[in-house]
Amino acid sequence: MRAINEVGLKAKIVGGGMTGLQTTDAEGLLGEQLNGFVNFNIWLPAPKMQYPGVMDFFKRYQERAKAAGVDPIGYYAAPWAYAELQVLGQAVEATKSTAGDKLGPYIHATTFKTIIGDVKFGESGEWAQPRMLAAQFQHVKGNDIEQFKGTDKVVVVSPAEYKSCELLSFEDARR
Repeated sequence: MRAINEVGLKAKIVGGGMTGLQTTDAEGLLGEQLNGFVNFNIWLPAPKMQYPGVMDFFKRYQERAKAAGVDPIGYYAAPWAYAELQVLGQAVEATKSTAGDKLGPYIHATTFKTIIGDVKFGESGEWAQPRMLAAQFQHVKGNDIEQFKGTDKVVVVSPAEYKSCELLSFEDARR
């Protein structure tokens, strides 16, 4: 990413599976260098992803994370980690068991209400409805991490049901 910025690459789109760019540390470190890049993510505060309870969760999470000196925004892993515990808790409560042979079939047959929306698993344990997002960094200014808490600097460009903004060309997103 730094090399692309140093040489001034001219491209229509740049991106891929770049692990790490979803963290507040990377966002703050790279700042404006992120503009135009498209990357994957699993949750962002796009309007279509603000399910009941998720923003309340983040209010509590971000206060605790800041005090603990860990990822102060937490959009990448925290909501799914909490949702996984919601799934497990609902399954244990429904089956009155912690045994895998009871939980497994129940989890595979059930749709769970969580802070990241309805969660249902497919036959092989994968998500019945994939939730991998394509997100683009657009118009980032400086390195202040507070700008990454909103919905206008890291936007969902795909899939359509979660889309919050149009995909911009690499150059347009950098302006």
